[in-house]
Amino acid sequence: MIHVVLFEPEIPPNAGNIARTCAATGAALHLIEPLGFSLDDRHLRRAGLDYWPEVDLSVHPTFDTFRDTARPTRLCALSTRGNRFHTEIPVERDTFLLFGPETRGLPEAILEQVNPHVYRIPMRERQRSINLSNAVAVVVYSVLTRGGLDGLV
Repeated sequence: MIHVVLFEPEIPPNAGNIARTCAATGAALHLIEPLGFSLDDRHLRRAGLDYWPEVDLSVHPTFDTFRDTARPTRLCALSTRGNRFHTEIPVERDTFLLFGPETRGLPEAILEQVNPHVYRIPMRERQRSINLSNAVAVVVYSVLTRGGLDGLV
């Protein structure tokens, strides 16, 4: 199973779109507080449409609580500071994909904790990043494609 982990997400429509991706692929979604929105936010719900009941959602108060509760065996961080491409993420039984907040990315302290498992999506020079919900979709489908797309039609 793929686990999408959002560290302190800020923008409701991004989280809603990511929830839709998780529902469509069977990926679990972990949100690490503080959130930049309420789970009752209308923009969040609207972006997720009627997919929310299909999302395996967990909310964690801190990164340490997430690690203690979810107990990820392989935690792969996505960052523009990664030194390997997302296509090199190992396809394993429980793959946890960690994404940072939209405006600042993952803190250095967290990147150090998961090093050397820090990956990036290639893009043109001088571009800061791509939209978070797009990044999640790119990486989730990359891992799924290399893993055989089990259960997807």
